[in-house]
Amino acid sequence: MSLFGPTPRVNAARLAQYKSQTVRLTGKVVRMDGDTAIIEASDGGQVQIKLHREANISDPFVEILGKVNDDLTIKVFSSMNLGSDLDLGVVEKVVQLAHTDKASGVFSD
Repeated sequence: MSLFGPTPRVNAARLAQYKSQTVRLTGKVVRMDGDTAIIEASDGGQVQIKLHREANISDPFVEILGKVNDDLTIKVFSSMNLGSDLDLGVVEKVVQLAHTDKASGVFSD
């Protein structure tokens, strides 16, 4: 289990369900600008990420662990670089499966 408790895997469309909660968002870096980044989530939606000084986003694909703010941005606690080749369609299937009754708790770290 994560130090942050359960961390559901989400896409852009599911962020509103998790305001003030810690989540995992996997996606493609669209743009970096100072202390913010725009990530294309697995469902194609774009999410603004608020970075901290130690954030090391260097690959095109990343997983973000962070808190969903009221404005549906994510404040990063940690990030993981995932390389330059990731099928976001497969990631989206995992997100959808994680939110079914059959997979309850299976994909939360």
